[in-house]
Amino acid sequence: MSKIDYPFDRQHLWHPYSSMRHPASVFGITAASGATLTRDNGQTLIDGTSSWWACIHGYQHPSIVNAMQQQLQQLTHVMFGGITHEAAIELGRQLLTLLPPSLTKVFLADSGSIAVEVALKMALQYWQGRKAPQKQKILTIRHGYHGDTFAAMSVCDPDEGMHTMFGDNVTPQLFAPAPTSRFGDPVSTTDIDGLQQLLEQHHHHTAALILEPIMQGAGAMWFYSAGYLKAARELCDRYQVLLIADEIATGFGRTGALFACDHAGISPDIMCVGKALTGGYISLAATICSDEVAAGISDSPAGAFMHGPTFMANPLACSAASASLALIANNEWRLQVSAIEQQLKHELANAAQLPAVKEVRVLGAVGVLELHNAVNTSVLQNEFVKRGVWVRPFSRFIYIMPPYIITAAELSKLTHAMLEVAALLPKMVMSSTPTSHG
Repeated sequence: MSKIDYPFDRQHLWHPYSSMRHPASVFGITAASGATLTRDNGQTLIDGTSSWWACIHGYQHPSIVNAMQQQLQQLTHVMFGGITHEAAIELGRQLLTLLPPSLTKVFLADSGSIAVEVALKMALQYWQGRKAPQKQKILTIRHGYHGDTFAAMSVCDPDEGMHTMFGDNVTPQLFAPAPTSRFGDPVSTTDIDGLQQLLEQHHHHTAALILEPIMQGAGAMWFYSAGYLKAARELCDRYQVLLIADEIATGFGRTGALFACDHAGISPDIMCVGKALTGGYISLAATICSDEVAAGISDSPAGAFMHGPTFMANPLACSAASASLALIANNEWRLQVSAIEQQLKHELANAAQLPAVKEVRVLGAVGVLELHNAVNTSVLQNEFVKRGVWVRPFSRFIYIMPPYIITAAELSKLTHAMLEVAALLPKMVMSSTPTSHG
């Protein structure tokens, strides 16, 4: 077995949303295959998170591994300024076959948060090119999460999110009430009115509305009505505000549609994708916009889009993404996600009877237990590891987003562990209630 140097890790390596003075426990992983992670002590864990929602095809998928190995032998990295390469061109070609036809211009960035930053900058530059430079504000909806960089933080929930401690350094934006209408139900007039009132009051100074379509992820784990998304598209058109769809968590089949926007039959002006774009094998994201948005940016005083990450369009990442999208294109994911959804609905239903559980929600390959009270992530994580599964609760949510290739037996082990741990909650003492996402 590989030896993990835990003392060095504890003393020197910062983990997400953790304290260096009182670091949370971590578990050494030495290998991964399919839907399982192997610990340094030999224990295997069924992965219920797809490594933060990204590894949809599971670990060590031969198509993606082979594509990356071949690319390693040819071209691992080259700057994208003044240079192009086949891996980027092929990825762009594949993306455009999957996306709505109105989205035609692809900006390849290196992480989801940067894809959001790019989208917001695109919106601002677009209105400069359309002689409306006063349109500087961004509108979003409460309980959203769009990333941890500064512009992305500004459109995360300002009260219940993770970024309140940064104060005046985070640009104040406009926040509409979160939609309350559930997925599968008609949208309420109250939900639409809240968004419309803000647009009516502020559209002269608003560049874009950004939202997570259908599924609010790390902010709320909430599935809302497709009618709300459709109304948002119509209102953005009426008030001349761009619509940005953050599909980083929802894209490539997670909610049961290829993109969550498909549930409402709408196309955004700008879309962000990431996470599952490469199957979770290496970091890559994309921001895709319409011809009109690209033309507006070209007509802006700068005459060009002012952003350029060092690792933009990295060939190795592009090759992984192309292999991942080829797997998506064969449409097997539709059967996989549908089967996961049906099994989750059946096996999680009894959780609604548990005292600690407020509600059970399932959509596509996402299963959520919303609790009455927040939990300590580390305490519950230990309980799940004892049961041979990797589940990372946060705030008031125990959730899973497993790889699409998970077997029925593996999924059952995850759902049974969720019910067992949720049943223990009334007897457990929580020393703290961390709010870190995912």
